Amino acid sequence: MTIAGYLVDHWGMLILLIGLAIMLATDVHLERRMIRRISVALGMLFLYSITCYVEGWLGNQVEFNMLRPVLCAVNYSLVTFILLNVILIVYPEQSKYLAFPAMMNALLCFISIPTGIVFFFTEENHFMRGYLGYLTYFVDALYLAYLIYNLFGKSKVQKEDYPVLVFFAVTCIICLTMPLFLSEVSDHWFIVTIAINLVLYYLYLLQQFTKRDPLTKLLNRQSYYADAEKYMHEITAFIAMDMDGLKEINDSEGHIAGDVALRTLGDCFWRAAQRKQRVYRIGGDEYVILCLGSKEEEVKALISRMKEEVAKTKYTCSIGYAMKTKGSTIDSLYQEADADLYKEKKLFYERTGKQGHVRGLAMLETGKETGDN
Repeated sequence: MTIAGYLVDHWGMLILLIGLAIMLATDVHLERRMIRRISVALGMLFLYSITCYVEGWLGNQVEFNMLRPVLCAVNYSLVTFILLNVILIVYPEQSKYLAFPAMMNALLCFISIPTGIVFFFTEENHFMRGYLGYLTYFVDALYLAYLIYNLFGKSKVQKEDYPVLVFFAVTCIICLTMPLFLSEVSDHWFIVTIAINLVLYYLYLLQQFTKRDPLTKLLNRQSYYADAEKYMHEITAFIAMDMDGLKEINDSEGHIAGDVALRTLGDCFWRAAQRKQRVYRIGGDEYVILCLGSKEEEVKALISRMKEEVAKTKYTCSIGYAMKTKGSTIDSLYQEADADLYKEKKLFYERTGKQGHVRGLAMLETGKETGDN
């Protein structure tokens, strides 16, 4: 057991971890909390690689060493805490109770050192499983199922994101099930796979910054232009949404309150949208939806769902739509939907008497782009 031997076994993993650590140290996009959690995951992977290397060396010795069960308890605990930390990286707002299974797993693993309930070693230095021998795998499977469910069930992902997420899910499943078939190489599989996935997920996060609005997490104006060109032949309808009274909120309650309002409306629109209905915030209080293959009754149903969601909040918005016809362009659809939107906007201004009704009427007459701000 030497440092040189450790470097030979884990050189690729170390290069990945060091490279990602350097990128994190100079990152200007991610929140500090996210950077800390990724850094913690890197530290745990590094520690896990060392403990696995030492435990593997002890396992090749003829005589049993009391350090080996301690290292096994550490390894089983670290695997679960690494997966937990991956979940917290992907979903930073998760409940603190999510750590309970990992803590219980670690407690039982260390209790197993004197009791053998999870694992024990024979006098010949052979590893054996206790009656809770698959406890760690069960807890890991729960965390992995939870991660996959949230990745595909609750995230604001688009269809082009699914290949990356499928890759994450499949590789995690492989590296967690590998010990059941190839235990002698499973530690290397797990360490390298998780390290690679952390690097790829970091790159995925950076990619999201280029295509998503940082406030609402909806697709941004750049994505709108790209998708309008990419999906032009699939677009059947265009929906425009505009928040009512944002200027008054900013003036009376401050811009933080205005940001809360914009984020709340964005969530309403995203919850209402269904498959192939892509939601964008294109600037200020303006949102649009590109409907791919949606019929007019489906578009009206979407608008109805959006109004129901917005009605649950203290905010209001105006909505207009346009159906694609022969000769329609993305600009003509935008102008037609915007004109339809300002029919509602005009009623809002007339009903409330708030500022902006002059601009709203001008928009209705000219069809030019405008907004509350």
